[in-house]
Amino acid sequence: MRETLFKNNFWSTDLTSTAGYDSIIQHLNDGRKNCKEYEDFLKESTLKKALEVFKQRIDSVGQSHIQLAQSFREEARKMEDFREKQKLHRKKIELIMEAIHKNRNLQYKKTVESKRLYEQRCRDKDEAEQAVHRSANLVTQKQQEKLFMKLAQTKSTLEDSDRAYQQNVNMLEKIREEWKNEHIKACEFFETQECERISYFRNALWVHVNQLSQECVQSDEKYEEIRRSLEMCNIDKDIEFFVNYRKMGNMPPAPVVYENYYNTSRNATPVRNQAPPPGIGRRGPLPIPTSGPSDPDYATVDGYSLVHH
Repeated sequence: MRETLFKNNFWSTDLTSTAGYDSIIQHLNDGRKNCKEYEDFLKESTLKKALEVFKQRIDSVGQSHIQLAQSFREEARKMEDFREKQKLHRKKIELIMEAIHKNRNLQYKKTVESKRLYEQRCRDKDEAEQAVHRSANLVTQKQQEKLFMKLAQTKSTLEDSDRAYQQNVNMLEKIREEWKNEHIKACEFFETQECERISYFRNALWVHVNQLSQECVQSDEKYEEIRRSLEMCNIDKDIEFFVNYRKMGNMPPAPVVYENYYNTSRNATPVRNQAPPPGIGRRGPLPIPTSGPSDPDYATVDGYSLVHH
């Protein structure tokens, strides 16, 4: 069993001091602050990041991130419940200790004040006795009686203050013992809470890191599937598929050639001087042109040109 227990290490020789108790409370508040910071991180940072990643990645990876964010929100809810539960239980102990501290300090002040009065009454009684002894043979009988009456009054007052002082001391001791027992209980309770907080917080972080690690593995598996699909990509087959799917024809258009207007018109217009059927015509066949289609004088017949120069 370890010796560094709360109940053995947070005392003070000053009865009215709450330094040890305050130190424990401050440490517990700091621990609760850590839980709150982690809770905020799960609620805000992680959820926002999941949404940003969802916009940047493919749907399958985005969905896994959303599921992870939901897990974070659930963790945050559990952490909040744990923190509030500890706070509620601790508040009960704090209220008890605050009442005991107040009662203890009040009784301590009453005891100190009753001690002061007691000591003052002792000095008054001593002075009264000395006055009686000093004036034994120097004053009258009447004066002597007054001195004895004053001495009797101081003794009576001393007895009352002595009794009140003892009662306050006894009451203070009772309260001190009660405070001591409650302080030990509070230390044990706070130490148990602190152990629970450290254990819970450590386990929560462990689970959180495992979730992140698992998410990385799952995301990498998705990315590996994408890489494998890219490795199977064949540029030639993609081009061939596109050509076969979208092709229109395999012959280019013919070149545009020059067409002579007159040659085209003459070939397209029926010739009037055609040879009549055998035995009907009067004239012989048409003369043959002396120039070819590529000759500048192609449109000339026997020296007569159809093109005016």
